[in-house]
Amino acid sequence: MSRRLATLMLSMLLLAPLAGCGQKGPLYLPDESEQAPAASDDSQPAAQD
Repeated sequence: MSRRLATLMLSMLLLAPLAGCGQKGPLYLPDESEQAPAASDDSQPAAQD
């Protein structure tokens, strides 16, 4: 393996974790009380024939 290719591969390996998922700060699970309410069937008008 050429030295240039080895340097490129090592750089990519070391920099890959910096890409991450975009979440800032520690990961967490949302509280159960903050869940979005379920959509009711009344929210959309019924189809008329």
